[in-house]
Amino acid sequence: MRTISVKAPAKINLTLDVLGKRTDGYHEVEMVMTTVDLSDRLELTVLDTDEIRIQSEHAYVPNDHRNLAYRAAELLRKRFNIKQGVEIVLDKQIPVAAGLAGGSSDAAATLRGMNELFDLGLSLEELAELGAAVGSDVSFCVMGGTAIARGRGEQLETIPSPPPCYVVLAKPKIGVSTADVYRAVQMEKIVHPNTEAMVTAIRDRDFAGICSHLGNALEAVTLELHPEVRQIKETMLHCGADGVLMSGSGPTVFALIEHEQKAHRVYNGLKGFCPEVFVVRILGKKH
Repeated sequence: MRTISVKAPAKINLTLDVLGKRTDGYHEVEMVMTTVDLSDRLELTVLDTDEIRIQSEHAYVPNDHRNLAYRAAELLRKRFNIKQGVEIVLDKQIPVAAGLAGGSSDAAATLRGMNELFDLGLSLEELAELGAAVGSDVSFCVMGGTAIARGRGEQLETIPSPPPCYVVLAKPKIGVSTADVYRAVQMEKIVHPNTEAMVTAIRDRDFAGICSHLGNALEAVTLELHPEVRQIKETMLHCGADGVLMSGSGPTVFALIEHEQKAHRVYNGLKGFCPEVFVVRILGKKH
């Protein structure tokens, strides 16, 4: 049986702007996203049987059509008339329902892995286009690196990576439904981040500029629904983080920190009341 292993890195949103509601029910967004070196690992094995099998020791990971990796495998099998099945063993390191695109990254890794496993010969751009049918963040996760994402997240413009720094990620015990957060958005109350200023700061490798232009139009909505997210933000700032923002629809909050010693101070400040805390680096570049 042929088996390959694929990494699925998490992403954070340096900016997330909501521009309006679309006719298809989604929201029009503009985001600056970058990958961080917290990754799931997927092992894909070709099966003789005509099935998709998902295996994970994580209690909250579905093993059926609710799983985006399952949907990605199903899409490729149908599109390219693949008769063999595939088993996907998921080693989950990225927290679930966290705003870090763990499920989307697993789907992207499945697309890349099956492309190799079944010799489909698709380019990353072609895989990203297919990924858009699976989920809004899947296209970005296929490409990796750093990008401005528009539309519902599937229109990508690659930009340089931010300068290297530490990222402290903290997820409270709650999970957040992206759909619920978007439903609660009131367009007239949104505080729009300055995406252009963020992109300029990244291009100039201006770490202080990046920290001062962090912004997420969904943050106020999630903070109102979940006060514990605000507590994480305040703790990070109190411990000396250079820049703090909620990622995606939450509830994970990240801190950007230039120096390792301070990163560990922020980490230690959170360990008392937050069950999932990680110190990682900005990956930025493609995997």
